[in-house]
Amino acid sequence: MSADLRDEGAALDIADVSHRFGQRAALSDVSLRVERGHFTALLGPNGAGKTTLFSVVTRLYNNQNGQVSIFGHPLDREPSRALARLGVVFQARTLDTDLTVAQNLFYHASLHGIARRAARDRIDVLLNRVGLADRRNDKIRTLSGGQSRRIEIARSLIHEPRLLLLDEPTVGLDLESRADIVGIVRALVREEGLSVLWATHIFEEISSEDDVVVLHKGRIVARGLAGGIGEAGESLEATFRRLVAEPARSAPPKVAA
Repeated sequence: MSADLRDEGAALDIADVSHRFGQRAALSDVSLRVERGHFTALLGPNGAGKTTLFSVVTRLYNNQNGQVSIFGHPLDREPSRALARLGVVFQARTLDTDLTVAQNLFYHASLHGIARRAARDRIDVLLNRVGLADRRNDKIRTLSGGQSRRIEIARSLIHEPRLLLLDEPTVGLDLESRADIVGIVRALVREEGLSVLWATHIFEEISSEDDVVVLHKGRIVARGLAGGIGEAGESLEATFRRLVAEPARSAPPKVAA
């Protein structure tokens, strides 16, 4: 099989990507793949580089080294084709709280050039999918945090992408809302074959059969199935904490009196 055909088999192919902010290396030779129809977890502590990586994939930042391809379309040479297949839920909340649910979704549809009638049909489908069809005419400010996140997921899917990136989508939500968000996204993978890259630091959101990539200080320190990434008998949490543990600092020498 040629290299081109192998690339076409992946929803997302990140190869040797590096990015710096001045003298600080935010990403160093990061390579990972999200296979079609797979849920892949990007696991890392705060400051690991997860958001920077998402910013590179979405072209908020131009990567300084390496290559990103989405369904075989290189981001640098075919940005329109690549990004047309991509939906994103950023960590920061970005809905307009003064607009209704429907107004937010119609506005996003118009940005993608979707005609009003087609947008209305798509919005109906998506609001049913996230369980909020009854809130379509309510302003965003009246929704709970979990409901707002579900609307953001619906918005990210308005143009029918095949790859969805979610950057810490459950941060600040209660346990029930977190479970709802995870359940909706996993159903999209299972029932519609959506490919997902889910950035998180919450172990409970990862299942043993998920592909996992562990990012620490801008470098990938482990990858594999969540249930087998660590040493024998070691939990994912224990493996993670071992991989990102800081070396113990020696105590400063005592000064003689």
